[in-house]
Amino acid sequence: MSFPNQTPKLFTKRNIEAITPGQSGCYGLYRTERWIYIGKGDIRQRLLDHFNGDNECITSQQPTHWVDVVTPNMDSMEKLLIREYNPVCNKRVG
Repeated sequence: MSFPNQTPKLFTKRNIEAITPGQSGCYGLYRTERWIYIGKGDIRQRLLDHFNGDNECITSQQPTHWVDVVTPNMDSMEKLLIREYNPVCNKRVG
């Protein structure tokens, strides 16, 4: 299970604010071949939270890009993506 093929977006406030509010799914933050964090929820809101420094690990890793997928199956998809990408700021999934 991978993220769908897409052009990664720069992790900037402008790009995040361009997302239509209310889209739920999974997203991944990374920089230069290092996956930093994979999460789920309202994609726009969660990315804004991270951009504004809500997670010390994410902030310290300085993500440069993000990808996402809108899906109603975000709980199971998040677990699969975390196992596949092994991001440095996610806790291990059982």
